[in-house]
Amino acid sequence: MENIALVVGSTGITGSNLAEELIAQNWTTYGLARNPGIPIKGLKTIQANLLNEESLSVALKDVCPTHVLFTTWMRKDNETENIIVNSTMVSNLLNALAPKKSVRHVALVTGLKHYLGPFEAYAKAGIWPETPVREEHPRLAYPNFYYAQEDAVYEAANRDHFTWSIHRPHTVIGYAIGNLMNMGITLAVYASICKETGAKFVWPGSAAQWNGISDVTDAKILAKQLIWASTAENARNQAFNITNGDVFRWKWLWEKIAAYFGIEADGYDGSIRPLEKEMADKEDIWGRMAAQYGLKESNLHRLTSAWHTDLDLGRPLEVMTDMSKSRKYGFTAFESTEDSFVSLFQKLKQEKIIP
Repeated sequence: MENIALVVGSTGITGSNLAEELIAQNWTTYGLARNPGIPIKGLKTIQANLLNEESLSVALKDVCPTHVLFTTWMRKDNETENIIVNSTMVSNLLNALAPKKSVRHVALVTGLKHYLGPFEAYAKAGIWPETPVREEHPRLAYPNFYYAQEDAVYEAANRDHFTWSIHRPHTVIGYAIGNLMNMGITLAVYASICKETGAKFVWPGSAAQWNGISDVTDAKILAKQLIWASTAENARNQAFNITNGDVFRWKWLWEKIAAYFGIEADGYDGSIRPLEKEMADKEDIWGRMAAQYGLKESNLHRLTSAWHTDLDLGRPLEVMTDMSKSRKYGFTAFESTEDSFVSLFQKLKQEKIIP
């Protein structure tokens, strides 16, 4: 039976890498996005607004996917608004597809906020999850749009009789431009500015993150797990953590990133030095660099998301993920985290995003 994928959020880090992997595995692949962006060879693009039911109905009129892979979200001013908007996007899409009766599986990408809760929970209230975080951990007693998205999937699955999988990555590293949460490209741009200006590569985060054990998720590894869980019988109706499979300490990786760019690393000095503040006045510098080196994007804010990097690296606790469940169920893909960053940096240079 033919597999027809609908990648929702096909312009993001997760969605674009997933679309490329699906196409490489000979799936018929549609990509839905509000703004289609740079074309991916072999991807059938669909332009639609997930908050507009009429827009979805028109755009999906001739599309009958067997697998829906939902990789996008929208950031609002507070969690109440996040819950309303992000659950509505999931519900609207699945409602639009329901009459077709073609969907066999829905995969939803969320993240470790499922375990950590809002920043206020672990930074101010001091409610820290037991690490490494495991899929069996119960939901926290805090509003969380990930829970609302999950519930929207469960409700539609009960109604329309498809299977589902939930995927919880930790800091996705991969190539995509204009993404809300993009640590890899943010650090690459910051390091490039440091090299240009002769400044030190200053660690912006906490002591716990600098010294503690951590992990990240290569977008290509996440893509492989999404496809595996969408087709493996024993992975049906399960939630899975997903990281590269190795662990590291930032004080080691920070030096590695600095060495790659040929700059001097400045580690934790006893205080948090936010990257958002450091990058606040760098628009003109980046504009000059873009002109001098012929870079494709001169708008610093389309490349970087310093606020998100600060949230990740500023956490006052060690965060790492247990991958035992995935391994037990048969998913064995692995990626070196150092290689994830290096391959991204090489791609950014090749595409003339950084010098």
